[in-house]
Amino acid sequence: MKKRILALLLAASMSVGLAACGGGGTSESPAGNSDTPSGNTPSGSGETVELTIWTYPIGKFGDYDTMQALIDEYTAANPGVSIKFELLDYTNGDTQVTSAITSGTAPDIIMEGPERLVTNWGANNLMVDLSDLWTEEATADIAATSEAVVNACQLDGKYYEYPLCMTTHCMAINYEVFEQAGALQYIDEETRTWTTDNFVKAMEAVRDSGLVAVPGIVYCGGQGGDQGTRALVNNLYSGTYTNADHTEYTANSPENVKALELIKSMVDNGSLNANAGFQAADELQQFANGTAAVTFCWNASNKAQYASQVAFTPYAMAFPSDDGEPELCGGIWGFGIFDNGDEAKIAAAKDFIRYICDDPEQSKESVQLTGFFPVRASLGNVYEGTETEADAAEFLTLMPYMGDYYNVIGGWTEQRTNWWNMLQKILTGGVDAQTAADEFVSASNAAIG
Repeated sequence: MKKRILALLLAASMSVGLAACGGGGTSESPAGNSDTPSGNTPSGSGETVELTIWTYPIGKFGDYDTMQALIDEYTAANPGVSIKFELLDYTNGDTQVTSAITSGTAPDIIMEGPERLVTNWGANNLMVDLSDLWTEEATADIAATSEAVVNACQLDGKYYEYPLCMTTHCMAINYEVFEQAGALQYIDEETRTWTTDNFVKAMEAVRDSGLVAVPGIVYCGGQGGDQGTRALVNNLYSGTYTNADHTEYTANSPENVKALELIKSMVDNGSLNANAGFQAADELQQFANGTAAVTFCWNASNKAQYASQVAFTPYAMAFPSDDGEPELCGGIWGFGIFDNGDEAKIAAAKDFIRYICDDPEQSKESVQLTGFFPVRASLGNVYEGTETEADAAEFLTLMPYMGDYYNVIGGWTEQRTNWWNMLQKILTGGVDAQTAADEFVSASNAAIG
């Protein structure tokens, strides 16, 4: 069944940021420490509480100067707390966190999404239950935007994430190439949607035009940006990635196998290219260079990041679907607290998270820093009156297409590797789609436990 989130009460655009979809490169890595005087801690002990916070590159939360200024502002008003921070990237960040957990040096606060905070670290009893942050008012405010956000942040009745922002991931086309190739006739510019049949026709028209080296690239050299290839496969014939209860993978369904076979046929006829050495960052660069006419890993952060490189109009599009009703993968980002056994630190960490997410003034600015949309309906249009407001329409148009947030299924880390390996087998390894998809599901379901 096709699902849509409630229409968001905002007409917002996105600010500059790195791509959480894996195409954003790496962030700076120095750790900063705010210079703060001694003062009263939240526990009233009179001693300074020292916190550490690690952030993945979620918009400007992956920027050193921005983080330092944010922390300085907080600690100036809370002199009983000092904060050190470290910026992670999506290439080595998970390894750094795993090493820190193993050595007993995990940070107090970490910023990312439910697939890490909830179904990985939370499921392994490493995180603090944040149910006290989820007041009745906060829960209703977030639910008014999307029940999926509320559900994704909890596991077995415990909340391991307190969310700040969300978005939908999409794809994009080179508008001028499509126009010159006569391929714009195959898209609905008002809704930014297209059918599977029209996607095939459009890519063949681009191929035949000779305007670009490759019409589009199906990257399968690693997990970076894998939500793009998942969405492509799942949407082509309205397949699902997991069952409704998120207890088993369903990528080997007849719908998904049919989609994989279609993609392979498009690779064979040259209307798509399969690259077993590329991840999303590589594909995005080819798109920005004008080498490829589409990208399967796009969002507002990528648009801002590559703005200075493109000499064309990158036009955001939903993924093609057989019935023209797409279901886009979403992103939800917020904060979790590692349970390091220090109640004073946990209390201080919760206070900092409240400041970032709940403070009437700061919460709006915090969302703007991510470049995405607020999870709280009450924040409305956080970009109103800003320089980026005019760019909102294309991404706002796509927000209602957010589908099931299946990222909360178990075995998430393992399935990401299984996915790109499966694509390689089908697209470059000569394995038939059904066999490879069955192997993917078998291996991924085995990892759930």
